[in-house]
Amino acid sequence: MSSNKKYWKSVEELNENSSVVETLQQKEFAEEIPVNEFLGDKESLESSKTSRRDFLKYVGFSTAAASLAACEGPVIKSIPYVVQPERIVPGVANYYASTMADGFDFASVLVKTREGRPIKIENNELSKSKSGVNSRVHASVLSMYDANRVKRPMIEGRNVSWEEFDREVGSALDSVSGDIVLMTQTFASPSTTKLINEFSEKYPNVRHVVYDAVSEDAALNAFQSKFGQRALPNYDFSKAETIVSIGADFLGDWQGGGYDAGYAKGRVPQNGKMSRHIQFESNMSLTGANADKRYPVTPSQQKAVLAALYGYVAGGSSTSDLPAKIDDAVVKAARQLRKGGSGAVVVSGIPDDNAQALVLAINEALGSGVMDTSNPRMIRQGNSQAVMQAVEDMKSGSVGAMLMAGVNPAYSLPNGAEFAEALANVEVSLAFSMSPDETAKLCKYVAATPHYLESWGDIQYTTSNFSLMQPAIRPLFDTRQFQDCLLKWTDNNQSYHDYIKETWSGSISSWNTALHDGIFEAASPVNVETAEGSGSVNVSTAASELARSAEGEGLELTLYTKLSMGDGQQANNPWLQEMPDPLTRASWDNYLTVSKSDAESLGLENDNDSNGGLNGSYVNVTVDGTTVENVPVIIQPGQAKGSVGLALGYGKKEGLQKEMQVGVNAYPLYKNLNAVQSVTIEKASGMHEFACVQLHNTLMGRGDIIKETTLEIFNTRNASEWNSVPNVSLDHVEKPVTSPEVDMWDGFDRSIGHHFNLSIDLNACTGCGACVIACHAENNVPVVGKSEVRRSRDMHWLRIDRYYSSEDTFINDLDKKENISGLGSSLSEFGELEEPADNPQVVFQPVMCQHCNHAPCETVCPVAATSHGRQGQNQMIYNRCVGTRYCANNCPYKVRRFNWFNYAQNEEFDYHMNNDLGRMVINPDVTVRSRGVMEKCSMCIQKTQKTILDAKREGREIEDGEFQTACSAACDKGAMTFGDINKEGAVIRDRKEDDRMYHLLEYVGTKPNVMYQTKVRNTTEA
Repeated sequence: MSSNKKYWKSVEELNENSSVVETLQQKEFAEEIPVNEFLGDKESLESSKTSRRDFLKYVGFSTAAASLAACEGPVIKSIPYVVQPERIVPGVANYYASTMADGFDFASVLVKTREGRPIKIENNELSKSKSGVNSRVHASVLSMYDANRVKRPMIEGRNVSWEEFDREVGSALDSVSGDIVLMTQTFASPSTTKLINEFSEKYPNVRHVVYDAVSEDAALNAFQSKFGQRALPNYDFSKAETIVSIGADFLGDWQGGGYDAGYAKGRVPQNGKMSRHIQFESNMSLTGANADKRYPVTPSQQKAVLAALYGYVAGGSSTSDLPAKIDDAVVKAARQLRKGGSGAVVVSGIPDDNAQALVLAINEALGSGVMDTSNPRMIRQGNSQAVMQAVEDMKSGSVGAMLMAGVNPAYSLPNGAEFAEALANVEVSLAFSMSPDETAKLCKYVAATPHYLESWGDIQYTTSNFSLMQPAIRPLFDTRQFQDCLLKWTDNNQSYHDYIKETWSGSISSWNTALHDGIFEAASPVNVETAEGSGSVNVSTAASELARSAEGEGLELTLYTKLSMGDGQQANNPWLQEMPDPLTRASWDNYLTVSKSDAESLGLENDNDSNGGLNGSYVNVTVDGTTVENVPVIIQPGQAKGSVGLALGYGKKEGLQKEMQVGVNAYPLYKNLNAVQSVTIEKASGMHEFACVQLHNTLMGRGDIIKETTLEIFNTRNASEWNSVPNVSLDHVEKPVTSPEVDMWDGFDRSIGHHFNLSIDLNACTGCGACVIACHAENNVPVVGKSEVRRSRDMHWLRIDRYYSSEDTFINDLDKKENISGLGSSLSEFGELEEPADNPQVVFQPVMCQHCNHAPCETVCPVAATSHGRQGQNQMIYNRCVGTRYCANNCPYKVRRFNWFNYAQNEEFDYHMNNDLGRMVINPDVTVRSRGVMEKCSMCIQKTQKTILDAKREGREIEDGEFQTACSAACDKGAMTFGDINKEGAVIRDRKEDDRMYHLLEYVGTKPNVMYQTKVRNTTEA
């Protein structure tokens, strides 16, 4: 029987005469959305009677920002395409070649977009000059979706239109008295240089000052003195046979970074050869951790080492006051360099002009083919003296206008407080800024600038290597580039895009080709002022002055930058904050690194809480009267006695959400922009709680996790000696674990179709962490925050384990373990194996789900949520998972992650997944997991399936190298090789058949589809 009962959704429906009810019966919205006006051309948008703010009311912030901004259309919610662009196919990614250039990081990239929104950064493999994309570049896509960005121009804190902003600033500049100081980041851009010159012609009182927050002043000065050009020598470490580094973290951020790919090529044994790397340094750095031989020395001893090395290599003889052990090491290093000849190179990070002059002289004496001075790097241009002079002029009152672009001196200058006080007295203060940072807060005028993914630009890496920056999306906010502002203020009606194109019109044959590739080689169309290199630096005098200055008093501090945070520009990026440091394995913090002996003398300690979390003492750090209080301490194996280290880039407060305001600001200690300082340490009260993802430091002699050997043994002995296959007992008879007889399961024929394997070469892996961030971006891995990481609930699908040796070498560790006999010996010596040596060897090992063919997790899942795919992947069916966590208990590799909470759209986890703008970065091909389910590496099944479907649609075979995971695509060092082992001639098959190949915990019999290549160290001395 039918019912006549009436239901309604609102009381308004009971009003029969309501016009709203009548409208809603016919349409979805009561009031028409002015789509045509907003999604029309620029002119109709600007002349629209409906304001941008009104439009936001209709559709919500994220949809409006995306719909107006995305070159191709809407992003998340409801508005359909008005006219769908032909080049966009829903569900299919588009890629654009572009360049990141923020003054600290420079990299050629490919930008992956989906329906008009950038979601991932990839390597641009065409780039030869600087192809590496580090963790910060990978994470930069998330920084574009930062809800704390400056969204429109402001005058004295109020929002204004660009027309009013231009009018006010133009009037102020015309009437300003005194100098106009234009302080910028290193743009390394020919068109920007040309534009600044034109701006200086209109305002003759303009002085351009280039400021690098982390200075390379000494190297720039030495190169300019010798060659007349303010640039840096270029190095190709793939050509190196011998590398001697003195305080240069060239696998990190030294001189702009990007050297790790070339280095890794020379570290993989080929035809019985590989490079030999010797490192002298104070802090345990990523570069030192990868060295064949590392010597911990204080910063003052580094100067003496370099002076002595110059004497041994180029000066004929040398005497030094170095301890005998270190002097002997220098003699051996010099012998190694002479043997290497043109394949040898010396690099140094000592912030001293004399030291850098000696580096150039040593390499010249060696005839080094690794160092290139004919095509030098241009990505550092800062002039520390000019920066300090500008601050003094501000204080004296001679500066009438201060215009700052891409810099935050109120935060990053060592005398930031003085700068802030002086800025208040400047008549015109203007910051071109993407963030309401410390400097922008002090300025009368704030010009909102776009992210690099919303910008145009040209970048000069070296004298002849260039790249182009192009937007992958229209600006999300009402922003304008610094260069577009200068064009307006010099009465030039061109857009910056047209200006760049015109600048290069006579220098490149095809603009479109250059834009498509992202990179090109040419001669710069803009002349850069050069001075004749005097070449008159007396290197003998420089050596003696350097040796004389090598007298450190007390503790010496070395300031450095982390691979995650860099100079601090992306401090509001949760991916980077949660990325564990490769060496300490701590996230969400910076800290003072101290040697064990110095910690004991100062009464400093690290201990573990009852829940396993790491705690550390606090100290007050004083340099030349400036004190930074309550700096937490980590006792760092390998730290040179008498030295301490502290990372820059932390401690920011302005423009950051509360969760990202972590760490201490070390820039006040960066006196005279010099990274080495004499320091006083005083213990403070309390203990700091660290979020550390790895609390065990050594292998405890377990050679089945990390296998390594020396180059000599590798070349002269059978693989069975240094890479033996484990045996297991079958009926009391020893059998190889690879034998089918000992399998608990029947085998499955995987010779038909695809079967995916991943190979990880421990020689090529430097531990940089780029793969960790790439995995985050590709697979929507959530950020859980410091307190959850401290509870060991980090969600990284891929981790990079770091192990120290407890003896001088890992081989000695194994010997010690094998020689333990008796109860008394085992009680004492097993305990000793847990303690890292004072100067340990270090090894990095990426670990993800091993995708076992005989997977222990699959047999214990009561609901078959984890099962094996025909192509070799161990799959997770999230809808089946009920969260028993049996699989995690049964996994010998501990690679499964449990969702304790909903991390998306949950105010308890206020990171990018909790706001509409941040969620734009989410990859639509991968589901966002819910509370109560287990997740882990999927071997990027969405990527492999797309490759298969593309080839099927195009009716062709898949080429070797087409299959990629996020981590293998991110690794420009070649440490990760992914592919189909059923394909004839595939590189992955060669890796599997290589003598160095082994499986992690092979004796367990899980038969993983992830394999490792044994680490080989070059211990052969000249």
